[in-house]
Amino acid sequence: MSFFDDPDASQSNLSNAAEYSVSEISGALKRTVEQTFGHVRVRGEISGYRGPHSSGHAYFSLKDEKARLEAVIWKTSFSKLAFKPEEGLEVVATGRLTTYPGSSKYQIVIEDMKPAGAGALMALLNERRLKFEAEGLFDKARKQPLPYLPRVIGIITSPTGAVIRDICHRIADRFPVHLIVWPVRVQGETSGAEVAEAIEGFNALPAGGTLPRPDLLIVARGGGSLEDLWGFNDEAVVRAASLSTIPLISAVGHETDWTLLDHVADMRAPTPTGAAEMAVPVRAEIAATLAALHARNGAAVSRLVQQEKRQLQTLARALPSADMLLAMPRRHLDELSVNLDRCLRSAIAGERQRFTVAAGALQPNRLAVMLLDRRNGLERLANGLDNGLAQGIFRKRQAFERIAAAIRPHTVARMRDEARQRLAQTSRSFDTACSRLLEDRRNLLSGIWRVAGSLDPRRVLERGYTIVRDSEGQPITQAAGLQSGMAFSVEFAGGELRHAVATSGEPAKQPASRTKRPPANQGDLF
Repeated sequence: MSFFDDPDASQSNLSNAAEYSVSEISGALKRTVEQTFGHVRVRGEISGYRGPHSSGHAYFSLKDEKARLEAVIWKTSFSKLAFKPEEGLEVVATGRLTTYPGSSKYQIVIEDMKPAGAGALMALLNERRLKFEAEGLFDKARKQPLPYLPRVIGIITSPTGAVIRDICHRIADRFPVHLIVWPVRVQGETSGAEVAEAIEGFNALPAGGTLPRPDLLIVARGGGSLEDLWGFNDEAVVRAASLSTIPLISAVGHETDWTLLDHVADMRAPTPTGAAEMAVPVRAEIAATLAALHARNGAAVSRLVQQEKRQLQTLARALPSADMLLAMPRRHLDELSVNLDRCLRSAIAGERQRFTVAAGALQPNRLAVMLLDRRNGLERLANGLDNGLAQGIFRKRQAFERIAAAIRPHTVARMRDEARQRLAQTSRSFDTACSRLLEDRRNLLSGIWRVAGSLDPRRVLERGYTIVRDSEGQPITQAAGLQSGMAFSVEFAGGELRHAVATSGEPAKQPASRTKRPPANQGDLF
């Protein structure tokens, strides 16, 4: 409106404008927006993303430097996305704009969404890689060695397609083993979660269970774009692989395709076929190697046997003869035999002398005195028992007489009968004890007589020994007790005594024609 416009005309135009209610203008605006922007593509950075809601829908915003647009992905569309939305990722969203009259807000309903070029995904991939490197998940020290001959191999891949067929055929050609396939989606929003779940599931299998626990895992997928392989860059997959106690081979994409799973895996294969070749060796090559080793081992053993045989022959020639080996032991045995005979003779002589001394000490008169003392002791003991019994009976009788004066006749009679019974019992016990004691003493005395009889010197004389006594009748036990000119007697078995006089030990000289001269070293007892 300028200064030259007619104010009345302007007021007339405003009064002719159509009048809308709030609902009408809001509905008209909704129809206009949905018709005009029914299919749009919007480029922006994801902001405020917290994952799908419990209902399955996802709510977030798309923003740039100057504006912000609310966005929603319904559950049916979210499951069809090729990758998982993440905070800060720049994307191109395809959908339609709509408004909500009740709140005067508008938003985009996203039907499809892709990263805004490979640069955005690479930046996110590099950010994750640096994060996991800082945590040490890619360190070589964490890598596990692959088993040389795994008995069971777990394969995590799509159940359909050329990948699983190539792996199975290649393993069957090289070295057939037991294969367990865990089917997963290898592309799409849920692929990362399924792969992580498969890795954790194989590790959770118990050893010796119904389903055998794999010795090796292979995660495989064919080639594809960065978006197609994005599920193998998922954080859940990387962490599941890092925690796996089963060695894992990553065979995702082609040789030029690298994912975060390749970095954290224990071994990276350029192709699924290459993973099969890494997993098992060639059976024919192993058989050939074993045959060669067997031949080499046989040759080595043969050479060793020949060498040991020659060495044994050399040592055998150097050994001395049997006579030389036994000469010294034989001589030592002869010396021991001579010493043993000498020792036995000396021991017998010593024991004989000791027995002679003991026999001389056992005189008959000493034994008689000992037996007499024992007999007198037994008689005194018997007399003491008789006197004690008589005195006891006398005292009891006096006590009974005193009591009889103070009690009634029938009580006296009863007590008398009881006393008689006790007296009879005591008498019987005393008789039994005396008989047993006398029998024991009799047995002891008989034993003493037997011992005395066995120690009687006359019994010893019956075995060929003699007793030498001096003129006073005392036994002479040492050779030094005999002096030249001393009279002594010799008692033999049967009591025969012979008297003699000791000489210097030199035998009397006799004519050579009458007797033969004894050897010079032989003495004479008389």
